[in-house]
This record gives sequence, structure tokens and C-alpha cells, in this order.
Amino acid sequence: MDALITSVLTHPHFALAGKIVLTSLFWIAGLFGVFNFNAVVQEMVDVGLPTPQAFAVATIACQLFGSALIITNVAGLGWVGAIALAVFTLLTIPFGHAFWQFEGPKRMHEFQIALEHLTVVGGLALAGILSVKS
Repeated sequence: MDALITSVLTHPHFALAGKIVLTSLFWIAGLFGVFNFNAVVQEMVDVGLPTPQAFAVATIACQLFGSALIITNVAGLGWVGAIALAVFTLLTIPFGHAFWQFEGPKRMHEFQIALEHLTVVGGLALAGILSVKS
């Protein structure tokens, strides 16, 4: 049984599938943004960012290019994509999920989203580590 588990976990297709799943949140959101740019701009307006169009472009680019770098690890740069997406994800907490500004159930809801974001950052850290070892 150990040999089977080891062969599955070390198979290149398993790693590729894991990277695709890990980044799915980002590349799906990026693709959504490409085809629904005004909705992304409105999100930037809603959180009070200056030059919302520029932030929308930067968000979409980060999501798509960061995901592509992790999935392909082209030129060994998967770690760059992992760091970019981790920083992006961490920045969404104070700008989009500032749980400390709310009370009651809304506070708990935003706190849970922030914890989920931290979990994703952990996965991105592992992806960055693995891209350096590949």
C-alpha cells in the first residue's frame, strides 16, 4: 500500500492536478474579470481603492499570471507566482474582509473568510517551495 501511495503522490500528473486545483480560485476569478471587467472595477470602487480601473487590471493580471506561473513553473518561476498570489490574498483581508470593523454575525463571517485566505496562503507557500525543488 505504501508503494501505491508513494507512486500516486510523486506522479507528475498528480502534482499538476494539485496546482490546477490550488490556483482555480485565482484563474477562474481572473477569467471572470476578463469577461466582466466592469464588475471587477466596481469591486475596487466598493472597497475605496483609487484608480479602480488600474487596480482591476492589476488584480486580473496577478490572478492569471500568478496562476500560470505556479501551474507551469516556467523557467523555475512558480515561486514568483506563489508569492504574488499570497501577497494579493493577504491584502484582500484588510481591504475586503476587515472583520475587526464589524459586529455580531457579520464579524464572524468575515473572520472565517480571513482564516480561509490564510489557509490558501499556506497552500501557496507550499507551491512556492515545491516549485524551487522541481
